Amino acid sequence: MRSSLLRTFTILIGLAAAPALAQAPSPAAPSTATKPPATAPAAPPSAAPKADAKADAKADLIDINSASAEELSRLKGIGEARSAAIVKGRPYRGKDELVRKKILPESVYAGIKDQIIAKQK
Repeated sequence: MRSSLLRTFTILIGLAAAPALAQAPSPAAPSTATKPPATAPAAPPSAAPKADAKADAKADLIDINSASAEELSRLKGIGEARSAAIVKGRPYRGKDELVRKKILPESVYAGIKDQIIAKQK
């Protein structure tokens, strides 16, 4: 739903900007009016911080195939019993197996799915 709205919004902005872009003079076109010297456009934000943020996020993920019961119990909605059940049900091919194997209810899984990963050996 969100991605659909975002995609629609992006398309609408592009359509609204198209007439203005079509009327803009070409940068190579000679001009008879005196213009102040053009300044260089601002550089787009670097992609490096985003890549670093993703690497940090992956480093912070808890691997359900190797984490201790104590580490797992720090997750919201996971207590001693559920963390013990996660450890007992190993190995997992994917983190969604926690729901398929009925170790966690869907509501608890939805709250932690962005914090866990199931790494393969």
